[in-house]
Amino acid sequence: MSKPIHILFMCVANSARSQMAEGLARSIFGADAVIESAGSHPSKVNPYAGQVMKEVGIDITKHYSKSIDNLSPKFIVSLDYVITLCAEDVCPTMVSRAKRVHWPFPDQPDKAEQTRSSSIDFAKRAMHSVDKSRPSKRTWPDRELNSRNRSQQ
Repeated sequence: MSKPIHILFMCVANSARSQMAEGLARSIFGADAVIESAGSHPSKVNPYAGQVMKEVGIDITKHYSKSIDNLSPKFIVSLDYVITLCAEDVCPTMVSRAKRVHWPFPDQPDKAEQTRSSSIDFAKRAMHSVDKSRPSKRTWPDRELNSRNRSQQ
């Protein structure tokens, strides 16, 4: 049995986009991967992201917003992929030998003007965008990962 794939999803606040990507990836890969998320300026998990994920059967309510500094050094050293989920905001960076992948998803509009409805709409759009780009065992854009997964099936 080969080692699990290590994937880190990163955005600025680690509040919605990277949290939802982490939840989706964990549901797809299961024990075949070690998945985490982090942000350059962590805040708190957007409760509407949790609500939207629950609608598709994925529970991220126990997730918390964290910095790269909160991740275990063993995980960081073992990283295979770092996936950034930023658009107009400045994407976080880190030193790693991992393959870097960028999925450009815009952040939620001005947080001061958020309403419950606009926050849920944002979370749904982000979830659908992440889901369309998701790291599926069969559709991941990297041949190494596809061949690694085929050998485990």
